[in-house]
Amino acid sequence: MVRETHGKTARVAPWGGRWMQLAIGIVCMSMIANLQYGWTLFVEPIDDKHGWGRTAIQVAFTIFIVTETWLVPVEGWFVDKFGPRIVVLVGGALCALSWALNAVADSLALLYLAAVIGGIGAGGVYGTCVGNALKWFPDRRGLAAGLTAAGFGAGSALTVVPIATMIETSGFETTFMTFGLGQGLVILVLACFMTDPPKMGYGQSRGTAAPQRRHYAPQEMLRTPVFWIMYGMFTMVAAGGLMVTAQLGPIAADMGLVDAPVSILGLTLPALTFALSIDRVMNGITRPFFGWVSDHIGRENTMFIAFTIEAVGVMALSAYGADPVAFVILTGLVFFAWGEIFSLFPACCGDTFGSRFAATNAGMLYTAKGVAALLVPVGNLMVEATGSWQTVFYSVAIVNALAAFLALFVLKPLRARYVAAASSTAPRLTTRLAD
Repeated sequence: MVRETHGKTARVAPWGGRWMQLAIGIVCMSMIANLQYGWTLFVEPIDDKHGWGRTAIQVAFTIFIVTETWLVPVEGWFVDKFGPRIVVLVGGALCALSWALNAVADSLALLYLAAVIGGIGAGGVYGTCVGNALKWFPDRRGLAAGLTAAGFGAGSALTVVPIATMIETSGFETTFMTFGLGQGLVILVLACFMTDPPKMGYGQSRGTAAPQRRHYAPQEMLRTPVFWIMYGMFTMVAAGGLMVTAQLGPIAADMGLVDAPVSILGLTLPALTFALSIDRVMNGITRPFFGWVSDHIGRENTMFIAFTIEAVGVMALSAYGADPVAFVILTGLVFFAWGEIFSLFPACCGDTFGSRFAATNAGMLYTAKGVAALLVPVGNLMVEATGSWQTVFYSVAIVNALAAFLALFVLKPLRARYVAAASSTAPRLTTRLAD
């Protein structure tokens, strides 16, 4: 039950309370995960059939990421204005349509159109679920955003093997159609049960009274330096992770590791399939884990730790990735140290700018992922120019090390001063949110 004490207003939450809303968001996120994380499985089969070339095919991935991210603020505005249900309903339908079009695409133009449609749909679902988590859990933003983002990060883990198997046995066209329609249907059903909290972002749980910061509208947020520091850091770290996400299949192919058998803990799988499965799990676990850690030691301290691990992991992958077992383990480490950005940055945004416009504001920050996506084809160009992936690995490691430095020595003191100043001018309100 959720009950707010604010004047004489008292409303009761939907069945299951805020934890049910969180669970719905997690499942919806897992249903759109394959649109991004399953894409690498389709690149080689599409190229084998149509001969369009990896670079041209990966443009579709970039288009998907750009439309998924850059339209989230608009979709977030609809969520803040009309509630989450209608946005997720439309988003689920568009996601299904996107993969159905991929199944029949006989030209790059149609493949790119499907990417646009899928990006709009996935962005609507993603932005809504994260924004709703921030609103329902003002007291546990790191954990709630992390669990929600984990659905997106790990949601494709259970379907990596089925998708790879279906592509092998039935073709990528049938796989696109089957999984696209199935995932879309689940989202449509669950969207019917989504709702806003009675009042957004006015306090902490368990009846504690705490000073509240202003709830900044998007146009106010965009005028603050702290937002642009976060935006730049988000872009830097996201770019490296997206390069690995989109190129993992081609990287394994160029290293001759696609079908190399790997045995770990009694399980034997081809190296690429094994890596994809572990990567999805680690990419999911990291989001609630580092979100929970950041609730206790601070957002910026957690960023410094994670980004440093990412830089070290990428350098290790560069040095030892040609070994099949090392490739599987090190890519898992890389994804573990990367995926947390999708819990840490939204939580940091909510902490700084308040909950009332959380969906829109988090969506504005999330567009940094779209900027980062523009750099994904650069990885292909680097490989074509140098003949190896080493330059890409070195660049990603350097950027992550720089982001770690910025988190601790620039963002942390700047945000501390900003939050202290904003808190001193805000009213005190009390909210009761029973778990």
